[in-house]
Amino acid sequence: MSFKALVLEQGEDGKIEHEVKELEESSLPEGDVTVAVEYSTLNYKDGLVLNGLGNLVKEYPHVGGIDFAGTVESSDSPDYQPGDQVILTGWRVGEIHWGGYSQKARVKSDWLVPMPDGLTTKRAMGLGTAGLTSMLSILALERLGLDPDRGQVLVTGAAGGVGSVAVAVLANLGYDVAASTGRTETHAYLKDLGAKTIIDRAELAEVYDRPLLSARFAGAVDTVGGSTLATVLASMKPHASVASCGLAGGAELHTTVMPFIIRGVNLLGIDSATCPAALRREAWGRLVEDLPMDKLDAMIDTVTLSDLADLRTKILKGQIRGRTVVDVNA
Repeated sequence: MSFKALVLEQGEDGKIEHEVKELEESSLPEGDVTVAVEYSTLNYKDGLVLNGLGNLVKEYPHVGGIDFAGTVESSDSPDYQPGDQVILTGWRVGEIHWGGYSQKARVKSDWLVPMPDGLTTKRAMGLGTAGLTSMLSILALERLGLDPDRGQVLVTGAAGGVGSVAVAVLANLGYDVAASTGRTETHAYLKDLGAKTIIDRAELAEVYDRPLLSARFAGAVDTVGGSTLATVLASMKPHASVASCGLAGGAELHTTVMPFIIRGVNLLGIDSATCPAALRREAWGRLVEDLPMDKLDAMIDTVTLSDLADLRTKILKGQIRGRTVVDVNA
């Protein structure tokens, strides 16, 4: 049976062309589970793929979409049966392996996670890689002792996908959340998610000549990197931790060892693409438990496959608020 997918082709000039096409099931890549996809989503990495940046895609034609949620259509794996609802994030799906911008996907069963009770396919993609990364960050901070009594917690890039989920979850858990953003039009949105304080991103992006700054934060989820992460590290309270999960502000980090050896600050790297299955399931379960669904719904904008060509540059410029869910059947 044929199905619809957003197919990327690379022209002779290297430019990436996009077209929604009808494909045959025989064109799907290898895998032991075939999924009827219902929703995908738009992440920063999807923007790179859609623009042909980062050398992420090795072969064209290609179908992007690093996340998807849907229903198992056929399975050669004992772990999944037709009718099971599943989520996929990471594992370089949408980069090397065809992804979720399609009505059908075929993948390895090890890459899938069962849909948690209490979550729909649309809401699962309202979370996607961004939500999973947020919860992995919070779990990592909790493992090193973060709790609401220790003080204010910072979220950088707070109006983006990862940041929005982190703000909402932390606020729901009782934390005093400081949200950093450079977009004044998102202040009310962040307050509605539960942020008590808004910090202008320029304040954190400033390069300081001091190795330590005033100890302000008991923990942080940093989606920005670069000079912002350096400032955040220098602004942590003793024995606080920073979960580093993004590089929207740059991949380089210029800092000193002082936050680590004077204040005992911990820098925690967060990888959602290949984290173990047990940790993924724990994180998805905690998202259902700790994120109010009305807050999640407020983050979501729903688009079609045809809309992605116009959104592919906006995601890279930080011009998209919250979460963009792609209805592949619309």
